[in-house]
Amino acid sequence: MFKQLKYQLFLSTLTAVVVLLLGIYAITQLKLYWAIGAMVLVCIYLIVINMWFWHSVSDPVRIMIRAARRIAGGSYGFQIQDFTDDEMGELAQEINVMSEKIAMADKTRTEFISQVSHELRTPLTAIEGWAETIAYDEALEGDSRRGIEIISKEADRLTSLVKELLEFTRIQDGRFNLRLELIDIAAELEDALFTYGELMKQNGIELDYTAPDKEIALIPGDPERLKQVFLNLLDNASKHGGDGKKVDVALREEGEDVVITVRDYGRGIPEGELPHVKEKFYKGSSKNRGTGIGLAVCDEIVMRHGGELTIANAEGGGCRVSVRLPRQNGDFHANEEE
Repeated sequence: MFKQLKYQLFLSTLTAVVVLLLGIYAITQLKLYWAIGAMVLVCIYLIVINMWFWHSVSDPVRIMIRAARRIAGGSYGFQIQDFTDDEMGELAQEINVMSEKIAMADKTRTEFISQVSHELRTPLTAIEGWAETIAYDEALEGDSRRGIEIISKEADRLTSLVKELLEFTRIQDGRFNLRLELIDIAAELEDALFTYGELMKQNGIELDYTAPDKEIALIPGDPERLKQVFLNLLDNASKHGGDGKKVDVALREEGEDVVITVRDYGRGIPEGELPHVKEKFYKGSSKNRGTGIGLAVCDEIVMRHGGELTIANAEGGGCRVSVRLPRQNGDFHANEEE
């Protein structure tokens, strides 16, 4: 096709030269009707060439650009259909092969993570159980007791990591489902605050909760999944914004939505990292970097509720995370039947 394109460009250039010579000839010899007729034919020829160029080059390029963007956006395995039998067609075939290989690699990675996570659960359970049993021994003192506490703490951290990895694999292979029911969102949030509030207090962090002005009607949601979101956001605020020694949580109605905000008074997030913090496995520059999975899972949970999770730096320092949930979900009845 590119050889044909070069040939057509050569003919177009030659045609332009001919038009110029005809113009000169018409001026010198006054045979205008021949020159005009020839120029009309040449213009028609150029229009046909441009239409052919648009159909044969521009359209396939646009199709491949859209395909590349879809693959880059996570649609691994996407295939370009109905490509031509020329160089453009060969390029489309190579993009299809690349997309298929990326999909296979991603599937292999997900299966590996799932298998490793399952294998880790049994020994971690044993470590946690024995650490808790040994901790009850009153004869345990000094460095020995401190060592058992460290073992228990690190085992808890690894268990949380394994849970996040399993959640990630469920998202990847389509086993991540919601069990929607009508819930009291204020009660669910307050339970999460009670669960995590004592730990924050032990770390010297003040937790300030602003309740809604009036009672909020029941909304459709998965209570376990939403509690997972709230606890994760509180944990992030404690870890990354704990230097500010304060975390504000608020619940309010805003139009047709319910909005939960969690704001810390730490150092905030570098502007260059903000667009990426919800990406899977992304780790920023914070000294308290986690697995890079928690926020991605939270974002998925909120999106499947028909809501939106946004992260931004707050005025005066710190970070503000907002969870916006619809008070009515059109998919509620369908999910409830499942």
